[in-house]
Amino acid sequence: MGVSEKMNRVTVAEAAARLGVKEQAIRKRIQRGTLVYDKDDDGRVYVYLDMEDRATGTDADAGINTLLQSLQDQVVYLRQEAEDWKEEAHRKDTIIMSLTQRIPELEAPREASSEPREASVSDSEGADKGTAFSETQKPSEHRKRSWWREFFGLE
Repeated sequence: MGVSEKMNRVTVAEAAARLGVKEQAIRKRIQRGTLVYDKDDDGRVYVYLDMEDRATGTDADAGINTLLQSLQDQVVYLRQEAEDWKEEAHRKDTIIMSLTQRIPELEAPREASSEPREASVSDSEGADKGTAFSETQKPSEHRKRSWWREFFGLE
């Protein structure tokens, strides 16, 4: 055999150990035709490797393994970040809900007064500033509902 003169005949397991890859990688290389191989009478597969083929794929595989580990670490980190953001959003929702439930308690009760308020500014000053109440207007007619009451549909 001319092939065996320059090459070592080794089993798939030995080739995998020598090249620093898994046996499955050797079998894929055989399927692709990138490695020379033969079978014996028992069906055992042997691979022919150059004498210099010692862990030629190790550097590339180590780089891929390093990259893969880095990507897996990033996925774990991002999953933890997503979980933290979910917890923070839930916490904020709980705080907002409790505050909106307490708003009616915090407001002073409205007293219905039948007497009109007296203008604190005289008519002549009110004409200049435009802020005085008319003596015939009631305070409830002039007062607007607060924005949050309108937003939440409260009285």
